[in-house]
Amino acid sequence: MTHDPSLSTYDLLIVGGGINGAGIARDAAGRGLSVMLVEQDDLAAHTSSASTKLVHGGLRYLEYGEFRLVREALMERERLWAMAPHIIWPLSFVLPQRGAVRPAWMVRLGLWLYDHLGGRKRLPATRSADLARDHLGNGLTDAVKGRAFVYSDCWVEDSRLVVLNAMDARARGATVLTRTRLLAAHREGSHWLATIRDADGQEHRVQARGLVNAAGPWVAEVLGRIAGAPQDRAMRLIQGSHIVVPRLYDGDHAFLLQNSDRRVVFAIPYEQDFTLIGTTDEVWDQAPGRATISPAERDYLLDVVRRHFTRPVGVDDIVWTYSGIRPLYDDKASNASAVTRDYVLDLDHRDGQAPLLSVFGGKITTYRKLAEHALEKLGPAFPQARDAWTAGATLPGGDFPADGFADLVDRFCQERPALPRTLLTRWARAYGTRARQIFASAQTLADLGEDFGGGLHAAELAYLAQHEWAMTAEDVVARRSKLLLRLSPDALPRIDAWLAQWWQARQG
Repeated sequence: MTHDPSLSTYDLLIVGGGINGAGIARDAAGRGLSVMLVEQDDLAAHTSSASTKLVHGGLRYLEYGEFRLVREALMERERLWAMAPHIIWPLSFVLPQRGAVRPAWMVRLGLWLYDHLGGRKRLPATRSADLARDHLGNGLTDAVKGRAFVYSDCWVEDSRLVVLNAMDARARGATVLTRTRLLAAHREGSHWLATIRDADGQEHRVQARGLVNAAGPWVAEVLGRIAGAPQDRAMRLIQGSHIVVPRLYDGDHAFLLQNSDRRVVFAIPYEQDFTLIGTTDEVWDQAPGRATISPAERDYLLDVVRRHFTRPVGVDDIVWTYSGIRPLYDDKASNASAVTRDYVLDLDHRDGQAPLLSVFGGKITTYRKLAEHALEKLGPAFPQARDAWTAGATLPGGDFPADGFADLVDRFCQERPALPRTLLTRWARAYGTRARQIFASAQTLADLGEDFGGGLHAAELAYLAQHEWAMTAEDVVARRSKLLLRLSPDALPRIDAWLAQWWQARQG
């Protein structure tokens, strides 16, 4: 049986709306391929919103010999910063050495490689500091004050990075469907015939010349729904958890903290008033699903805080926790922390039949290169595809200089002097130049519509629903923003009701 002309046909059907799926969709659409992406939940609903939110080379991966991965990641840092300077910016990391399990010479060698492997141009080079005298040591216990190294990586709003890639994919012609699940797929000659179920429970059949399985922790499960797909691919699921506590120290720098078990934990300034602590590495031996922090993980992170910072912190001080499941390619490492963070692209392409590409592993920093490599592997099946293009292309809202964020905020304040600078700053951080679509013709706060608290107004909700697939309060306050740290609990039902009414009016 061959291609059915009565069905909608795409070059690529992509399963999974995390960073890898969204990145591949954007790259493919920009090459002129027709693309459909389906995500069973919200964009970035799972792993891609549960990262440590860093664009980084992965200093600790050097210890495991991951030189190719680290070099590629280091090369991507400044490239991604230039693509999306509203959601990505430089961050200094302080690495205390007093009492550390790794000798200073080893750390310094690693940092020398870190500075030179990836063609660093704009980020500052590594330097030394004395935490007993430098302000960088403020808030630390005397036990860790002493010699330290200071190096640079970047911060990223992870879930927003996913959304921006999906937005750009759609702008280039892709169809992006959230709350849509792949039920089954099978080859029919040179095409895949797939059945999908949408948010309303309706089933549809679509055809595609190629199928990409970028379902993250669900990669193996999706393979099970695809007739004839390889079923012997090995994957390890690792849970990583984070806690958020009131701010532990002054300053815009982060800490990379070494522990006696050789694991490292980050302490990072978060949403102005908080500190983000993480991550853990625990084997996940259940079916993929919504992860929550375990008491052991919570206590482990609290113990790290107590040993390094003077401010007392207990369970009651935790304002938020989040956990994610990292789908790593199984390289048979005995230690969860040592499992490779590199990605593997598995292509099943038989002569004359439609290709299936499955994505194992990956990390936020290397998503763009992963997408390029995915399209390279799929290239023989799509000779009409244009060349790679994403390296110099900005993401939505990122069309301003990498060092021009303060100037962007100043322009917004000049354009809307009656709106609070704090609000315009948050919008600039989240939406970049596209924030103008939110304030549009509004001159005052009253013009922005209903106020849900925390600086969230109806005008922003409308933008998020119309342009960013937001359908629930959780989509808005936990992923498109982190306003859950600012809002009262009674605001969430009001946001849900407003969004439900918006979507109902649109469908009506």
